[in-house]
Amino acid sequence: MESITLPGDNTYPSVVFDPENGLFNLSGRSLMDDAEFFYRDLLSWLNEYAENPTDIEFTIDMECFNIASSKRLLFLMYKLEESHKSKKATVSVTWCYSDDADDMLEVGRDFAVMVKIPFNFCICSPVLA
Repeated sequence: MESITLPGDNTYPSVVFDPENGLFNLSGRSLMDDAEFFYRDLLSWLNEYAENPTDIEFTIDMECFNIASSKRLLFLMYKLEESHKSKKATVSVTWCYSDDADDMLEVGRDFAVMVKIPFNFCICSPVLA
């Protein structure tokens, strides 16, 4: 299956869905108005991948995101949960947050309650310019 690699900017997250190398990452900011449109392709890709997945460690290292993006991220996690429940793959989520972003930690904890996937929480170092 072909991987997806998208560079991020101040509005869109960086995306790496690379099953060959075992990389599944979303990072940066997700503040776009068209979150449904942006995440639709990612969810389609994940739906196709879920037919024959390998183990997935999905890393989310988001600085911030809006409510529309939050909903789409949850849909991605529901798809991961389906793969995990079907036992087709071992799935876990690594939720990164900066040590001064209690709100991002809280959102990650909320997601961990909503989906039955193992979550790991880690403090990530801020990127220095």
